[in-house]
Amino acid sequence: MGDYRFDRRKWLQSAAVGAAGLAFGRGKSATASIPSLIKIDQPFHGAVLNRRHGQPTKDGLKISVTGTAPLRDRVLVNGVPASRDGTAFHAEVVLRKKETDIVATAVGSYGRHEHRVRVVWDKNSFPRYRFSIDDNSFFLRDIAQKKYKSLFDCFYLKLLRDLHDKYKTRFVLNIYYATEDGFELPQFPDRYKGEWKDNSDWLKLAFHARTNKPDRPYQYAPPSRLIADLDAVAEEILRFAGEETYTPPTVIHWGMVQPAALKPLAERGVRALSGYFRQHNGIWDVNYWLDEARSDYLSRHDALKDFETGIIFSRVDIVCNNTPVDRVAPTLAPLAEDPNQAEIMDLFTHEQYFWPFYRNYLPDHGQRLEAAIRWVTDHGYQPVFFHEGLLGAPE
Repeated sequence: MGDYRFDRRKWLQSAAVGAAGLAFGRGKSATASIPSLIKIDQPFHGAVLNRRHGQPTKDGLKISVTGTAPLRDRVLVNGVPASRDGTAFHAEVVLRKKETDIVATAVGSYGRHEHRVRVVWDKNSFPRYRFSIDDNSFFLRDIAQKKYKSLFDCFYLKLLRDLHDKYKTRFVLNIYYATEDGFELPQFPDRYKGEWKDNSDWLKLAFHARTNKPDRPYQYAPPSRLIADLDAVAEEILRFAGEETYTPPTVIHWGMVQPAALKPLAERGVRALSGYFRQHNGIWDVNYWLDEARSDYLSRHDALKDFETGIIFSRVDIVCNNTPVDRVAPTLAPLAEDPNQAEIMDLFTHEQYFWPFYRNYLPDHGQRLEAAIRWVTDHGYQPVFFHEGLLGAPE
């Protein structure tokens, strides 16, 4: 046998390494064996729920809560035991307040875990629609240049007034500060201020962007630029149309802003933002940079609240300039059959398609609007403004 000499220092070093490796190995093995933790699948965090999503009771709105948890764990939802079916769990919760935290707790071999979501109860909800028109500037230039006696001598505003008179529709016109040929809002006279006020119960003006070009002006811009442009447009609206006509924006040009811009927008009174929440080449777009999970949810639901800012996001249901008259009903009818999309209709179009000089002028644009408005009216939807109450419903 060879010479064996005991070296205490080396022995301690090797023992420490071995112990650490053993401990790491045990920890890794234990971690790998921990089952998936508890998760609430429905309702989604930020969901805006109405009577279509549950059962109205004398105490509130009873809704179902479903999710998954480790097979052997005991599951409580807001302190009440949930029923189990394999890894799935189910419980019922009554919403009594405008906002409710739903807490699912799993207690088992690996301790106590919870998943918490918050939902909004649209308590006073009713079938409603709003109509928003983007990219407005031509009608303002037309009125300023032609010096009409009345705002409604402009064919565009007359068409909207005729639709209001017939269907009680309310319109929000999202406007630019300037057109590409040099017209700017300071050139618009304030002599129509009384007429704006007289019609402010159904006709509002809101910020959209500084100009039509470039595309996606706020997608990568610092929030300060967006807010400066918003303030400039708001100042002009207040000057020539009055505070009764001004409304905080509900659509930002191209529906893309930096996430850091949402809180400053909320501070300017923004309560709702509409977008398309659709995928293009596998990438979510016109979605205000919301994450994939929320964008996917909004692609199939009316609305979702961001609690950090208080802003509710809404998905546009129809773009009239993209929808021929004979496709309006087939576009809206399936939405009215889906409880997740039936309560609120977000109707939308763009101003430029009304004007014959525009390269993509639509001679039947007015008929498209009327077809959409007639459809929602015939199906019991009432006109609202999104900036009032909870997407137009009393809070």
